[in-house]
Amino acid sequence: MSTITEAPALTHDLQVRTDAAGKPLAIRHGGQIWLVDPDTDSQHWFGRDAWWNTRRTAAVGSGDLVSIEYWQVQVRLGSDSALRTFTLRRNPLSAQWLLESISD
Repeated sequence: MSTITEAPALTHDLQVRTDAAGKPLAIRHGGQIWLVDPDTDSQHWFGRDAWWNTRRTAAVGSGDLVSIEYWQVQVRLGSDSALRTFTLRRNPLSAQWLLESISD
């Protein structure tokens, strides 16, 4: 099986439903609802924003301005459809999720 990665250029037309701990359960993208497969392991990590390139400044006490949250989840449209891998990204202090990549 070959892996094909699509780079959707950080798609903004995305809604993510999460559980109480913040783990994605379902993703609405492209007019379809993709369900996170509960039998697969989701990966969760944090990266760092290149704040030195953006030259952003913030007042003391503004919160964490450099931690980018990532989730890599296995999703499917229905019980019969093939699994796809979505990599989600959320920028510091943002409530909006972005779709960083999709792969088969």
